[in-house]
Amino acid sequence: MKARIAGISVEKALRYCFAALFSAAAFCASAADQSQPIPGFTDTPFLPGNKWRVHDPARPQPPVVAPGTASSQERPGRPPSDAIVLFDGTDLSQWRDRDGRTPPWRVENGELTVGKGTIYSRQEFGDVQLHVEFCTPTDVGTNTSQARGNSGVFLMDRYEFQILDSYENPTYADGMVGAIYGQYPPLVNAARPPGEWQTYDIVFIAPRFEDGKLKSPAYATVFLNGVLVQHHAEILGSTQHRRLASYTPHPPTGPISLQDHGTPNRFRNIWVRPLKLEE
Repeated sequence: MKARIAGISVEKALRYCFAALFSAAAFCASAADQSQPIPGFTDTPFLPGNKWRVHDPARPQPPVVAPGTASSQERPGRPPSDAIVLFDGTDLSQWRDRDGRTPPWRVENGELTVGKGTIYSRQEFGDVQLHVEFCTPTDVGTNTSQARGNSGVFLMDRYEFQILDSYENPTYADGMVGAIYGQYPPLVNAARPPGEWQTYDIVFIAPRFEDGKLKSPAYATVFLNGVLVQHHAEILGSTQHRRLASYTPHPPTGPISLQDHGTPNRFRNIWVRPLKLEE
């Protein structure tokens, strides 16, 4: 039995403490920066399209973020200090099923195993940086193509980034791991062998709609296991199987979802950073 403090596990309590320390350090660093005079120039040309000069000392300083740490096969890394943690290995409090209930996926040994039904983040997001670690089953049996380690990460519950065991497992190119499903194959196949932990890092720019029409499409830049596999790809619309993707107007935010495709894939260390690009 795990020791508990105030109703939560010691492990989770320590994570909260570390998060608080990193946030405090970031705040102190930011406050220290603001207390110092900012060097710069006030006689330089204005940058096109905004009110700031080249090297303008009055230009706002970006917020300080304590970077995370890299993961290994043995253990997940630490998220950045400003990340929203969707799964830290302890519970499913950040997730729901389609009906809003706690989903029947198993949490064990710090890992989340696919159960019955797709799951959805309780919070909704637009533009984001998303980090997801996943592991397909070691025992592949006689399975081939789309029957090996199939799942998916959906942004806004519409735009799918494929999860599949693509290590020495041929399938259609726009359906392998690293693909924007049904639209773009990955630039390279950077898949690790089955049973090894793999990492998705996705920068997603949500589509914009105006008066019921598409104003600008979604874009995605994706790293698989640290390798660039999608570079500012223009997403063609909501993911479809055996059909051409297309856009339907939808709200500016939506849930992140993890697909149940009948394979007991595992997940860990899922976090997201909303991007305030307009600012």
